[in-house]
Amino acid sequence: MDSRSSCVVVTGFGPFRQHLVNSSWEAVKELSKLGLGSDMEVELQTLQLPVDYREVKQRVARIWEDLQPQFVAHVGVDPAAKAIFLEQCGKNRGYRDADIRGFRPECGVCLPDGPEVIASEVSMKAVSRRAAVQGVEVAFSRDAGRLCHPVPSRWVLGAAQSHHADPHVAHFCLGLILRTRPLTSLWWLAEEKGYVCDYAYYLSLHHGNGCAALIHVPPLSPWLPASLLGKALQVLIQEMLEEIEKGRAQNQKLSLCSSSRGEPTGGLLL
Repeated sequence: MDSRSSCVVVTGFGPFRQHLVNSSWEAVKELSKLGLGSDMEVELQTLQLPVDYREVKQRVARIWEDLQPQFVAHVGVDPAAKAIFLEQCGKNRGYRDADIRGFRPECGVCLPDGPEVIASEVSMKAVSRRAAVQGVEVAFSRDAGRLCHPVPSRWVLGAAQSHHADPHVAHFCLGLILRTRPLTSLWWLAEEKGYVCDYAYYLSLHHGNGCAALIHVPPLSPWLPASLLGKALQVLIQEMLEEIEKGRAQNQKLSLCSSSRGEPTGGLLL
């Protein structure tokens, strides 16, 4: 791993709204008990962040300045999720929901001069395919902060019919959708929207040059207890660290090859 630091920081969030027990923090506490495994030569540090934009901005900056971690994983709760989602990118805009103190970032922006999107060095798609935790589904999302709402199929059918004079065409279109997503209700993308966990992720991607992750976990339930979510975090973060190491080794190999040919060296975008 990176020789400058053996520290890996994992954060969860405190209570907010009706979530008096935040599953993200409960899962991180379980991870703290488990550790990242004896074969991982890293120091695990776990921290709770408040659901407070201004406080998160200060604390994330201090994490990177004081601890100089090689990797930071933020864990947030997605109240509507039934699976664990790995977010590939962090976005600079869309933070319109008030935090626990009623504060909203000005114009919904995290960093006024920051790039619109920052991607993690980790391929979340690759991690989601490799990681296997019994009893938990893992998926990846290209964009953190995209809010989806369940929309009944009859709504989609009505919208399709309004654009087609022939009702058979509308039914055919709906059939195509349902074959790719066979649910009684469809997840329909409504708007782009971020909250404090997405805000923290963007900041860590900015401070850490992409060496960060955002893991959204579902609320606690009898079939998804904190112990299972903690185990899932252990497996996922192990995979993420291996993915980063693999990318760095590949970069070094490319640099050596370029140097041996007398060509300018450059980094590999993952």
